[in-house]
Amino acid sequence: MVEKLTEQIYVVPLRVVGSVPRWKRGNRAIKEIRKYLARHMKSEDIKLDQSINEMVWSRGIEKPPSKIRIRAMKFEDGQVQAELAES
Repeated sequence: MVEKLTEQIYVVPLRVVGSVPRWKRGNRAIKEIRKYLARHMKSEDIKLDQSINEMVWSRGIEKPPSKIRIRAMKFEDGQVQAELAES
């Protein structure tokens, strides 16, 4: 069994997705979340929970949220699992 190493809550800014075409914003938001977590958790193995995907796509592809709260957990094998943080 792999033990949990660290757990952290991040507020990921998604303002940069406003600079891409409207029909690409949902996809870009997911990519930005992965990029942010890779930089802050020092790992390339990122697994996003379905709740994050549902939050980003809740208002459609053209209007993702401007920021999102995420709880990220890093395990000993280097894998990072992220889920939506409770408010």
